[in-house]
Amino acid sequence: MAAKGSYCGFSSLEIAFIVLFVLMTGVSVGLITLLAVSWNNEKPSQRTSVKLCATGSFSEISSSAPKQTASDPTENPLESTYVVGVGRADCTGPVAQVPLMGYANFEQTAAGIHTRLFSRAFIVDDGTRRVVFVSADIGMVSQRLRLEVMKELQLKYGNLYRQDNVVLSGTHTHSGPAGYFQYTLFMITSMGYIKPSIQALVNGIVKSIDNAHHNLIPGRIFINKGQLDHSNLNRSPYSYLNNPPEERKEYQSNTDKQLVVMKLTDLDGVGIGMLSWFAVHPVSMNNTNQMVSSDNMGYASYLFEKEKNIGFLPGQGPFVAAFSSSNLGDVTPNTKGPRCLNTGESCENLNSSCPIGGREMCVAFGPGLDMFESTKIIGENIYKKARELYSRARQEVNGPLSAAHQWVNMTDVTVQFNKTHTGRTCKPALGYSFAGGTIDGGGALNFTQEFRSVGTVEGDPFWDGVRDALLGAPSNETQACHHPKPILFSTGEHPDIVDVQIISIGNFAIVAFPGEVTTMAGRRLREAVKKELETRFYNQEVVIAGLCNVYTHYITTYEEYQIQRYEGASTIYGPHSLSAYIQLFSGLARAIAEDKVSELPQGPEPPFFTNLFSLLPLVPVDKNPGNTSFGEVLEQARLSYRAGEVVTVTFVSGNPRNSGDTAGKTFLTVEKYENLTQTWNIVYTDASWETRFHWIKGSGAESNATVEWHIPLSAPSGAYRVRHFGHFKERKGLSQVITPYNGTSSVFEVFG
Repeated sequence: MAAKGSYCGFSSLEIAFIVLFVLMTGVSVGLITLLAVSWNNEKPSQRTSVKLCATGSFSEISSSAPKQTASDPTENPLESTYVVGVGRADCTGPVAQVPLMGYANFEQTAAGIHTRLFSRAFIVDDGTRRVVFVSADIGMVSQRLRLEVMKELQLKYGNLYRQDNVVLSGTHTHSGPAGYFQYTLFMITSMGYIKPSIQALVNGIVKSIDNAHHNLIPGRIFINKGQLDHSNLNRSPYSYLNNPPEERKEYQSNTDKQLVVMKLTDLDGVGIGMLSWFAVHPVSMNNTNQMVSSDNMGYASYLFEKEKNIGFLPGQGPFVAAFSSSNLGDVTPNTKGPRCLNTGESCENLNSSCPIGGREMCVAFGPGLDMFESTKIIGENIYKKARELYSRARQEVNGPLSAAHQWVNMTDVTVQFNKTHTGRTCKPALGYSFAGGTIDGGGALNFTQEFRSVGTVEGDPFWDGVRDALLGAPSNETQACHHPKPILFSTGEHPDIVDVQIISIGNFAIVAFPGEVTTMAGRRLREAVKKELETRFYNQEVVIAGLCNVYTHYITTYEEYQIQRYEGASTIYGPHSLSAYIQLFSGLARAIAEDKVSELPQGPEPPFFTNLFSLLPLVPVDKNPGNTSFGEVLEQARLSYRAGEVVTVTFVSGNPRNSGDTAGKTFLTVEKYENLTQTWNIVYTDASWETRFHWIKGSGAESNATVEWHIPLSAPSGAYRVRHFGHFKERKGLSQVITPYNGTSSVFEVFG
């Protein structure tokens, strides 16, 4: 029998096992090393767990991100030339007794929350230059707001974020707090300069930029565009028809239907943010609304971020989606068009007036049965189209960054039409039709749209007399300059110094427009800028971002101005305003194309006024009914509900203004009991679309807060409760003390 083979006392089988053990050990160590490297390189936001806080006297909502899956990778990643960052922050501000900005309706003051307002920031850096675009859920960016924001950025970052490379844009919701202007005409309709309003905006915008700054990572940028129908309507078609027929034939519609999407990803193609532009007024929430609301554009952001930030409450999570304004000046979301309230007949005529009841009876509606449904429909339409374009975005943006900015005295711009003919801009003035309002929100008294001079510059003798007595008559020069506009206000209480600005990312340029530009005016401006940039960049794309940096009302074409409807009457620098802007923005584009931005003159700096006033009364001491306490439930929830029903709970409340800056907090929570953990988890806040917070001021200094939860059909069955958080002011001796409180409803069941 042959002897068994051995080596150093080990059998062949034992040696084989030893070799196998060594190999397996090496593989294991390698895998552990790879896992460790992957763990260390993973974004912090991708490896933390959700934490929902359901305690505290005034509820602070906190959460951290679950791992984000690569649900939308882009094919064939290339070496990136950009560093990108996105950030979001609450900028809601006071939600009671403060006028809402947009309709100039003195009776429309805030009394609760429909949805919270957010500022969303996007930063791109190419290693040499940096640009920032901010889209905030506000009516518009005022000159004062921009100056305050830039002052704060200067203190924090020095010259990193400057006038030339930071664009601030408002979505143009008409349901955000007012009080952030420094010119008298705006201050009168806003109850003056309201410090809590502007401070919340400044804090929110700066914090959103802070967050984007700290989230900077190597990344890539893609763009896509497509047509969105059934979501906007021209509200001044008669003005549009005055544009040259040959020009109108170049376009299929009297509104821009194009939705443009910018997609930001990390190097692996995983999305971190989305920025888009679409031309529609966020006025689905009409001038009877008294809740702070981000309107249709805000709802689109809400839906997009909800889809991407699974497991997070609204306003939280790493993915940021912004829907920015564009050339929306003559565009309404009320797609059923204007109808007479008393007869139901169409009132789409030259002066938007009804045979019986006049202008006040002519109002646009749709597409929903009420303003909430209309907001939902338009917001969903925009979101779905953006989502489709985002998922298919394959056109990658490459190339250097540029930023060009100037301050310009818009009251004194000479426009060179050709070698022999010039025009000029005017001192700011508003026409009679400005007071007539629009089909989205009527004006005042007996003013109508299409109020113009025919061979004269006189308006109504009575109102001319009132104007002259209060403000003084406009000069002959001003009247001639604005012809055929009959002037209602010529006070000088508008900005003279205006920002003009373009930022470009490779072959993608953003024109930061300081007002509301009409459809055709925006098209002309876009083409003029594109023509200049195409001398340097192939396949150039240009978007108009509206309501940027300073508010200068409307800008129409010269032809639309002649009709003098609301938009023309609100073109404050006269009939050649658009030509002046095209000349100015073309100059910026030319400087970018020729790499001569450094040679642009800065222009005269705008003023920073100190003599500002506030007409908002102080908050009195709160009172509660006898034998009650703050936070006590006055109207209790039922024992049970079915999905689709509305839970309503009313509490004894203090004035919401006593809660100060509520950024990152909530006036309400809807909480679900989890049997497994025996804890209450927050499922909705006042930032949720499904909730509404109403503040009802009673007699004296008493008030109530009513919380509504519109139970979605997807709500899981189980035990729920509603909570309300706030602060009340009381007098203790000679001092006034603000004290937090909370209240909780009874537990109720929800059945699917």
